[in-house]
Amino acid sequence: MDRTITYIDGFNLYFGLKSKGYRRYYWLNIQELSQNLLKNDQRLEYTKYFTSRVSSSKKDPYKSKRQAIYLEAIETLRDCRIYYGHYLSKKVKCHNCQYSWQTHEEKMTDVNISVELMADAFKNKFDTALILSGDSDLTGPVKYVLSIFPEKRVVIAFPPDRHSKQLQLAANASFTIGRKKISDSQFPEIVIKPDGFKLSRPKLWK
Repeated sequence: MDRTITYIDGFNLYFGLKSKGYRRYYWLNIQELSQNLLKNDQRLEYTKYFTSRVSSSKKDPYKSKRQAIYLEAIETLRDCRIYYGHYLSKKVKCHNCQYSWQTHEEKMTDVNISVELMADAFKNKFDTALILSGDSDLTGPVKYVLSIFPEKRVVIAFPPDRHSKQLQLAANASFTIGRKKISDSQFPEIVIKPDGFKLSRPKLWK
């Protein structure tokens, strides 16, 4: 069997779903999605999810709580690990009118994915790496891994409404994740943690 590890760019996936109006699919079981994307001759070895903890705001005071519930749901999955980057405040200024405002940007996900991808390749932990992202910053690491290990495969699964021509050309293959694969990979309405605590799907995501 072809050993496969999935590397999931959480923010890229989230914003792809958001731009398509797929809010009802935010309660996504990433491991089930990974399994649903595999071919018959592939075996899912591990699922790696890369994200950052977000901050709430006056406009959305419950944003961080919704994310925390979702991350706890992910933590109930076997053979799955979450890798954290940083969610940083950033001041943006308009060069024309000089108006400035605060925004946020996610940092380190591409670096963390690159490190894990290369480490797993060198440790021979996969035959195929399935990367769920449309971030062109991953092009270099993908090219490097395939140049050192030409017998391995790297496949890009683009989230909805996300694409990178450079990343597509660097990989062995690519495809865009369809809506049905996502809708078929949802957590149940209630996820029960090992200690018996019940996690409910956030109402805003229904």
